[in-house]
Amino acid sequence: MKKILIAVDDSKGSEAAVRTFIDLFPSNRPDTVVLLYIQKIEGRSLMDEMLGEAEMSTLKEMLKGTEYQEFLDRKAAKVISFHTDLFKEKGIVGIKTLVREGHPADEILNAAKEEGAGMIIIGSRGRK
Repeated sequence: MKKILIAVDDSKGSEAAVRTFIDLFPSNRPDTVVLLYIQKIEGRSLMDEMLGEAEMSTLKEMLKGTEYQEFLDRKAAKVISFHTDLFKEKGIVGIKTLVREGHPADEILNAAKEEGAGMIIIGSRGRK
């Protein structure tokens, strides 16, 4: 397998998924590991049910350049950095990082398809 996508967030389940991957593939590793982080507006699960795609797109557009968007960007960078460091500690290279916005399941599948990932790894439901 040349490419694996690992969806990450700031949950313990996500960290466990990354550590399990590292432990399960000590020598036969893919050429590229794609770390994917999905930015979520706080309270997003409720918003998914209440707002349509057009409304959510408008909300995302309105957030651009705001302090709140900067907060989301810092959070994404922190999560990606944490997980990237786990790989670096084990000498694993070939890490590609992606940050996306949208419904997590859709974005994970879209990113896997676009990247040509042969496997998707995710942690248990995103609870801290």
